[in-house]
Amino acid sequence: MTTLIQFSYLAAAFLFIFGLKRMSSPKTARSGIVWAGVGMVVATVVTFLYPQILHAGIGRILLIAVAVAIGTIWAWRWGKSVAMTDMPQMVAIYNGMGGGAAATIAAIELIKLSKGSGVHHDGIAIALAVIGGLIGSVSMTGSVIAWAKLDGRMDKAPRIPGGHRTNFVMLAIAIISGIMVMSADHPSGIMLFIFFASALAFGIMMTLPIGGADMPVIISLYNALTGLAVSFEGYVLQNPAMIIAGMVVGAAGTLLTLLMARAMNRSISNVMFSGMGTGDAADGDGPQGEMKEISAEDAAISMAYGEKVIIVPGYGMAVAQAQHKLWEFVQMLQKRGVEVAFAIHPVAGRMPGHMNVLLAEAGVPYDIIFDLEDINEEFGTASAAIVIGANDVVNPAARTNKSSPIYGMPILNADHAENVYVLKRGQGTGFSGIQNELFFGENTRMVYGDAQKSCAAFIAGVKSVS
Repeated sequence: MTTLIQFSYLAAAFLFIFGLKRMSSPKTARSGIVWAGVGMVVATVVTFLYPQILHAGIGRILLIAVAVAIGTIWAWRWGKSVAMTDMPQMVAIYNGMGGGAAATIAAIELIKLSKGSGVHHDGIAIALAVIGGLIGSVSMTGSVIAWAKLDGRMDKAPRIPGGHRTNFVMLAIAIISGIMVMSADHPSGIMLFIFFASALAFGIMMTLPIGGADMPVIISLYNALTGLAVSFEGYVLQNPAMIIAGMVVGAAGTLLTLLMARAMNRSISNVMFSGMGTGDAADGDGPQGEMKEISAEDAAISMAYGEKVIIVPGYGMAVAQAQHKLWEFVQMLQKRGVEVAFAIHPVAGRMPGHMNVLLAEAGVPYDIIFDLEDINEEFGTASAAIVIGANDVVNPAARTNKSSPIYGMPILNADHAENVYVLKRGQGTGFSGIQNELFFGENTRMVYGDAQKSCAAFIAGVKSVS
């Protein structure tokens, strides 16, 4: 039986890694998710073969089965019904559940230790249980705050007296109490309560001051922490599947976090402590000038006679669900001989790959979708650039204004196009709270209104000259 369990866990680990590899390309991502899902099913089923489970009695086995069934049905229904614009929130809350599960495992094992209930862990296992409990607790509460901010349930977070100093004091309490737990043969209940309470509080306090514009990076960071916590607790339980899956998630999350921070030319510490998107780091004075408006129909007619159009999608496209109408408009331009391409910034939208998924949903071919480094030089040869709801990723202040919070961040050179059409609901500053210099450019025209309706008007405009 032991051989079968270990072999099954090895197969599950292979499926996790193989699935993750296939997720790296839009063409194979769907099958990658399926393969990784099969690996998770294998790991879950094999868990029932453990002697501790088999001999636990039918009551406990049924309890585990009911919990798995409830979780599966709930996740399936939510996953099928969630709007694409709400996907980042779902990722955040699921990640919080993973961190909470790791913290719960740590709590159970440490409570057993405190009661001296026959559990014998070596020093390394106890240390990893405490560290995993700390990381998992922070990830859980931090992810819940990230979910609340992305979901619009916490537009203005309460300020913490003392700011980051208070946060570091809370972290110090968690670390010191954690060391005391590690050092005690039978840690007291009060000691465990202080440890977990301070860790949970630190997750909340650390995430509250972080601006909404930086939430995608923070979610990725918490995802890495959750993976690390799960891996540590896997060692405590001597469960190879948890160790391998946790390390894969931790490594992937860490790499993604670093790539996203690099895409903004910022350090992780700057992301965590700058407060971008809270109003504290906003470019208050902003550029001076007038935003010049144009009707969607007139903009479409101009583009119909152009040679090359580059489209920069952003969260505004996701909110309006404009990708289908946009793709219909693009096809009409292509029939007129206009070359069309999509430019994707690494941090466009609310999560990595957000725009790619939306465009794939509308049927946009992969070969006309380009990353920043592959298309940025093309803007100078474009007749027009269309910016749909994007803000910071096309803001020229990142190149020119040293006082701007986003100075130095690589951006898409939309302003280099002959004409720029910005689809926007109003004259607001966007999610980060930073005014966009592009909106005041001489070659920029604003198309106000819902992006889906504007794209429908684009279609009508092209039809009028066909």
